[in-house]
Amino acid sequence: MARLVILLLSLGMQVYAQIPDIYVESKNDIDEGLLHLLRELRQEEFYDTLLVYGADCVFHHHIRYLDVPTVLVSSGSTSFDWNFSSSTMILSCGLESEREATYRTIFKLQVNRRLIYLQDEKHPENVCDMYFKKEQYNVAMLRKDFVKSNIIYTCRFFKDPNFEKVSLSDKKPVYIEQFKNMQGRAIRIVADMLPPRSMQYLDASSGELKIKGYVANLINNFALKVNATLQLGTLAQNETLEEIIRRAQHDELDLGVTLETSLYSTSLDTASYPYLLTSYCVMVPVPAKIPYNLVYASIVDPLVLGIIILLFCLLSTLLIYSQKMSWQELSLANILLNDRSLRGLLGQSFPFPSNANKHLRLIFCILCFASIMMSTMYEAYLQSFFTDPPSGPRIRSFKEFRKFNQKIAITEIEYRRLMNLNHSLLGEIHKSVFTIFDDWQECFRLRDSFNRNYSYLVTWDRWSAYEEQQRLFKDPAFYYAKDLCFSRLIFMSIPMRRHLHYRHLFNDHMMRQHEFGLVNYWKSHSFFDMVRLGITPLKDLSQPKAKSPSIVLDDISLILKLYVAAIAISIMCFMLEIATEKWRRWRKFEN
Repeated sequence: MARLVILLLSLGMQVYAQIPDIYVESKNDIDEGLLHLLRELRQEEFYDTLLVYGADCVFHHHIRYLDVPTVLVSSGSTSFDWNFSSSTMILSCGLESEREATYRTIFKLQVNRRLIYLQDEKHPENVCDMYFKKEQYNVAMLRKDFVKSNIIYTCRFFKDPNFEKVSLSDKKPVYIEQFKNMQGRAIRIVADMLPPRSMQYLDASSGELKIKGYVANLINNFALKVNATLQLGTLAQNETLEEIIRRAQHDELDLGVTLETSLYSTSLDTASYPYLLTSYCVMVPVPAKIPYNLVYASIVDPLVLGIIILLFCLLSTLLIYSQKMSWQELSLANILLNDRSLRGLLGQSFPFPSNANKHLRLIFCILCFASIMMSTMYEAYLQSFFTDPPSGPRIRSFKEFRKFNQKIAITEIEYRRLMNLNHSLLGEIHKSVFTIFDDWQECFRLRDSFNRNYSYLVTWDRWSAYEEQQRLFKDPAFYYAKDLCFSRLIFMSIPMRRHLHYRHLFNDHMMRQHEFGLVNYWKSHSFFDMVRLGITPLKDLSQPKAKSPSIVLDDISLILKLYVAAIAISIMCFMLEIATEKWRRWRKFEN
C-alpha cells in the first residue's frame, strides 16, 4: 500500500509539473499575438489611456506589459462622467461586458475605437449590427483562435457584408474613417430659409430645389466632401426657428441650416463648434436731417462762440490802449461796443487812422487775419450744411428711447428668451418701448423693408448685408448702434443631433472653410446673392425726401428774426442815448 501511494504521488507530481509548462507556453503565445496587436493599433492611431470593460479575461493579462494608464470597469459601467481629454482605446471582454449607463461617458466615448474579445461563436455581422444601432462604428473583434489565424474582424458600415477580415500580415489598417465617404447616404437637414443664411432656389440644370447662403454653403460643401446627399426639410408656416433646435435635440434631423446663439443655450451637445463670433445690438433709424432754418445755429458751437467773444474783447482792449498808449478811454461800453473790432471780425471795412503807430498797425493785421479765418471757416460750414444738412441727435442709451419716442420691434421668442436670461439691460428699458410680434416673419419682413417706424435687434453678421445694401441708398436708413448692445460677443453654432458620428469631420470642415476665407467671402456676397434670387430688390428703400433746388423764405426765417431783433435793440439803444443826452442838458439848464 505504501508503495502504491508513493507511486501515485510521483505520477501526480510529474503531471503537475507538465501543466504549468503548457500554460506558460500558451500564455507566451497569446502575449506575443495580443501585445503585437495592441502595439500595432497604437502606432496606427496613438492612444494614451486604456478603458477595459468586463471581468477577468485575456486582456487583463496583457495590459500590464503596456506602458499605458488603464481604467478597469469590471461592472460594465462607470459611476462618473468621462471627462479625460486623452485618446482612449476601449477593450471589452465579450459582447455583454460594456453596459455603460452614464450619459456623458457614452457621449464622450462614442467615436473611440473598440476591440471586442468574442468568447463565443457570435457571428461578426450580428455584432456589427448591434454596435451600429448604438451608433458606435469603430469596432473590431478577435476570436479565441486569433493567435493561430492572426485574423481580426472589423466593422464596415458602408459595405455589404458589414464587416471585413483583416490579417495582420496584410498591413491593412484595422480602423478607418468610415464617414469620409458616405457613398451617397442622406444627411437630414432642415433650413430656416432666413436670408442670407439659407435661401431656396430652383437649379436650372437639374431642376431640383437647392439652397445657398453663408450657412447653406457650408452644409453643401460638406456633403460634397463626404460624398453624401442632402435630404432637405423646411419649416411649416406656423413653426418657429425653435423647431429646428427642438428637432436636433430629439434626433429628428442631422444638421440644422440655421444658427443657434450661445446667448440662449450653453450646451454644446446639440451644437457644433462656434461658426461665427458676432455681437447682438440694435439697428436704429438714422435721425432726420435738421431743417435749413436751424443750420445757422448748428454751425456755431458754444465753445467756439465763447472763444470768439473773448477774442473780440481782447482785440477791443488792445485797440483802445494802442491808439493813445493809455488806459484813459478804457470802459466796458467801449470794449463791448467797439465798432472797429466788431466790423473787423465780421470781415467788413472799418476806419483806419492815418497816423497809426506800429503797435496799432500790428493789431489791425491780427484783426484782419482773424476776420479772414472766421469768415472763410463759417462760409465753408454754411455752404456744406446747406448742401447736405447733418442729421439730428442719435440715441446713446436705452433710457433715451422714450425721450425720442422710438419703439424697438422684437419677436415674441427673442423677448421671452431675454426675460428668461434676466438680462440686466432690460431694467433700463421701459416695457412700453418694445413692440412684440407674435409672427416672427412679419417682424423680419418689416426689418428687411427698412421700415423706419421701429428699431430692430440684429446680429452683426446680418447687419453686414444691410450695410452693403444701403450703399445703394441716397441716404442711409439705419445705423448699427454699438452702444446699444445686449451682447458684444456671442457664439453662433450649427444645430446638430446629439450622437452625430461625423461631428468631428464637420467641425474640421468648418474650421477649414474659415481658414481658406470662404466664410468671409460668402458673407460679403450675401446681398448680391439675395439680389440674384430676387429676394431683395435692387432699389433705394430709404424713401428720400425731395429737396427744394433753392432756398425759400422759411429757410432764413431764423436769421431774419435775429436781424429784426438786432435792429430793434439798436433803435432802443439809440433812443436811450438821445434820451440820456436830453436829460443831461435839461439837468444842466436847471442848474
